[in-house]
Amino acid sequence: MAELQARWHRSLSDLPESAWDSLLASHAAAPFFRWRWLQWLEASGSIVPRQGWQPCHLALWRGEVLVAAAPLYLKGHSYGEFVFDQSFAQLASQLGLRYYPKLVGMSPLSPVEGYRFLIAAGEQEAELTALMLELIEAFCEQNSILSCNFLYVDPRWRPLVEAAGWAVWINQQSCWSNPGYADFEAYLAGFNANQRRNVRRERAAVAAAGLTVTPVVGEAIPPALLERMHHFYAQHCARWGPWGSKYLSEAFFQAAEQLRADLVLFSAHAGDPLDPLAMALCVQDGHQLWGRYWGSDVELENLHFEVCFYAPIAWAIEAGLRRFDPGAGGSHKRRRGFLAEPRTSLHHWSNRRFDQIVRRWLPEANAESEAEVAAINAEIPFAGRSGQGPQREREGSDEAQAQ
Repeated sequence: MAELQARWHRSLSDLPESAWDSLLASHAAAPFFRWRWLQWLEASGSIVPRQGWQPCHLALWRGEVLVAAAPLYLKGHSYGEFVFDQSFAQLASQLGLRYYPKLVGMSPLSPVEGYRFLIAAGEQEAELTALMLELIEAFCEQNSILSCNFLYVDPRWRPLVEAAGWAVWINQQSCWSNPGYADFEAYLAGFNANQRRNVRRERAAVAAAGLTVTPVVGEAIPPALLERMHHFYAQHCARWGPWGSKYLSEAFFQAAEQLRADLVLFSAHAGDPLDPLAMALCVQDGHQLWGRYWGSDVELENLHFEVCFYAPIAWAIEAGLRRFDPGAGGSHKRRRGFLAEPRTSLHHWSNRRFDQIVRRWLPEANAESEAEVAAINAEIPFAGRSGQGPQREREGSDEAQAQ
């Protein structure tokens, strides 16, 4: 360990792209942790200090070789995380403590499971993880930072951080899994009769309005279509006023050459897929699909479900993808076969009293979250289950930030 040098970097541009990406070999959510994605968030003005995000990446070097890295951000607020810690901020205020800035480890604005330290193959992961945790804890102490928070952590990495005494907080998120469906009808067959009719009715309503949804994938995406996606994103966020959470700049969507290899755009159109009336942006890696943003120029009931759920599911089945994470929020996802799954965040608090109070609360909170996951999944209208038929639903304000 003595030969390693730790450095803190205020921009990902300080780190070589090839060296960073070489640490991602088997990463579960690689597209969101690639140098190009994270660096473009910074370069586009989306994740920068004036927006409340100060990049503060920790790297371990052996000479000029990058051995390990942790994407980290000092944050002046809690927006764009989708793990809601306002009660922690309130507790800090009651104790006379400053809650912000806090240190956060995640892929900004993306509630995707998979956060972990990035460590080169052949290195001792447990030892380097312990060393980096010590460095982070010391950084927080030296700079009077109350908390460090790793969000949506990789379950395989969690035990290493728990072993260092970090606290576990469990939340939940919806996800669709593909056990090997032959086609969309095979997916529908898993529902009860009422929900099968409901899904078919919703899809038929979109077709009856003269709209078709076409996936535009990877290098086939022209820059103009990504710019059009920015229009839909901005328009959708604007619908929700102060709750719209428009985080990404227009420049981010202009990064066609940098990012489009991992993207799938689902274009709802009346003729030409490159002239959409509504569109959703998703990210994929050949194994999994992630839903991120959507918007529409037309008010059409069920269009959201078709563009953001059904068309992506159909495409994922055809492409052989095994999972689809549709994004944060939305009870309507569950009625369409997205199961609730637990998501773990890991926390360190440098103030002993604050730490003790929260840790007394966490076991009950985590038990409630796990019970909620079981209750949600028991109500999903799969075949063989009793219960009421599906209700008509509309997307709510939690859809303003992610699908």
